[in-house]
Amino acid sequence: MEQTLVIIKPDGVSRKLVGEIIQRFEKKQLKLNQLKVATMSRELAEEHYAHVKKFDFFEDMMTYMTSSEVVYLVLEGTSVIKTVRKMIGATNCLEAEPGTIRGDYGANSYENIIHASDSPEAAAVEIKRFFTETN
Repeated sequence: MEQTLVIIKPDGVSRKLVGEIIQRFEKKQLKLNQLKVATMSRELAEEHYAHVKKFDFFEDMMTYMTSSEVVYLVLEGTSVIKTVRKMIGATNCLEAEPGTIRGDYGANSYENIIHASDSPEAAAVEIKRFFTETN
């Protein structure tokens, strides 16, 4: 069974959207395999978002992602990565369709409520990154 990592970002937590977001996934018959609430360390944030380090918004993103608690989820199901990516919508909230999580709740390109793995390879790395004994 395929797995994916989902992170409900600080804006999703502070706006009390965690339950509603999880409910959307459960209504799609996706299994909640693991859940953890924690504040992301700067070290983990830099590792996770290394692919955007070259952009001007990187420092703002680091401040945002480490500012308060996030919710880490491991979801499981058939084609879960494709399903979740469709449910969350485009990364840029202004381009996300209404009815998607980002389209309904997102604010901008990085304060966009949620992260989800984009491939089986990324999911394996990300799950290991955030669900280890030391994290």
